[in-house]
Amino acid sequence: MPNRTVFFVSDGTGITAETFGNSILNQFAVRPRHVRRPFIDSADKAHQVVREINEAAEAEGRRPVVFVTLVDREVLAIVKEHSRGMVLDMFSTFIEPLEAEFGMTSNHRVGRFSDVARSQEYSDRIEAINFSLAHDDGQSSKNLETADVILVGVSRSGKTPTSLYLAMQHGIKAANCPLIPEDFQRGQLPTPLRPHKAKCFGLTIAPDRLSEIRHERRPHSQYASLENCRYEVAQAEAMMKREGIAWLSSTHKSIEEIATTILRDIRPDRLVY
Repeated sequence: MPNRTVFFVSDGTGITAETFGNSILNQFAVRPRHVRRPFIDSADKAHQVVREINEAAEAEGRRPVVFVTLVDREVLAIVKEHSRGMVLDMFSTFIEPLEAEFGMTSNHRVGRFSDVARSQEYSDRIEAINFSLAHDDGQSSKNLETADVILVGVSRSGKTPTSLYLAMQHGIKAANCPLIPEDFQRGQLPTPLRPHKAKCFGLTIAPDRLSEIRHERRPHSQYASLENCRYEVAQAEAMMKREGIAWLSSTHKSIEEIATTILRDIRPDRLVY
């Protein structure tokens, strides 16, 4: 949908507004311009955002859609009363009914990260991120016994982004290790992984897609050739099947879908908190 802007306005980072807003927008065949405006926590900042919203409305000839997560009632009132946008207040939509249901008033805290640095959950996430970085692409085999999951698969099948997503979003200590032609020739998992096979989860990918990805990194190389990609994928899948390692294809799945599948199969406890 050309000439349409969507604003995500928040007194915090705006991640909640944008994530929730995009989930709703994905139900429609539209591709509007996205504008995130975080840390709108004063009247002056609210008026600045209102001017920007109204300028977009004037230029585009239609009202912008404005997703807001604003706690301060004065700031919220400015955006609602003075902007020419369609304002969708996600907090009032959900918090007010929940206050009635729980029989209590919410804490109306600005932003969800205000005291996060002091929480155990935050510390665990930082530790998991450091672990995943240290154990990326088979760099280290130390402390693999403390890993929650070890991702295996051919090079460029999505192991690194999945590992980091698991660490950053779920506090999962995720190592990853590539399966390479030498492993296929030996017919065995890399030696450091054998004692931890129960923690392994495999990623595979369609050979033609793998070839495209590898050509971006090493154009016209044997590493990226379709024939080699077919060989590596077939060998990796055969090895994972032989070793009893659960695996899935990353070809048409998002990082979020892959991570959720891994959590469901390896650490279902992390889906309950």
